[in-house]
Amino acid sequence: MKIIKTEIPDVLIIEPRLFKDERGYFLETWNQRAFNEAGIAARFVQDNQSRSVRHTLRGLHYQIKQPQGKLVRVTRGEVFDVAVDLRKNSTTFGKWVGRKLSEENKHMMWIPPGFAHGFCTLSDVADFQYKCTEFYAPEYERTIYWADSFLLIDWNMTDGAQPIISDKDKMGVCFEAAEYYNITNGEWETPPRLR
Repeated sequence: MKIIKTEIPDVLIIEPRLFKDERGYFLETWNQRAFNEAGIAARFVQDNQSRSVRHTLRGLHYQIKQPQGKLVRVTRGEVFDVAVDLRKNSTTFGKWVGRKLSEENKHMMWIPPGFAHGFCTLSDVADFQYKCTEFYAPEYERTIYWADSFLLIDWNMTDGAQPIISDKDKMGVCFEAAEYYNITNGEWETPPRLR
């Protein structure tokens, strides 16, 4: 596999090695030894899959306890996948990175704990799969507003349509009101102005 660092070096794009012949193809989507050698020492406890129609936007989600690292990929269609750095003592704090993931390019994205995550569906339908390093904990889940004026995420919706968003995601907080992750102690902190 090929590992590509993004503008946020801890967020990685993984291009799996593809074996093709007249029957179709084969690829490894997870190999603990190979990923460990690439610097991804993750232990996954939960696999998820979602199906979304065109213009569905999910996110930006994170958990303030049991923070999840995610290895994400698309097995049908195409999405624009986004990770936002919430690690307050990181040089890329408050920055975001996005990439197109599709059944065609077969790329995966590694998003470590301490990031908010979301995606927008660019195809008619997309099947999105992700492996998580911690269990989903709805009582600790938080959402940053998808159209936050500080982050200014370009969701790659080229046809001018409005995204389809859940009621929960419509109620996301602005980035400045989000809880931030402290790399030093592994704890989430409320911004001082909100204490």
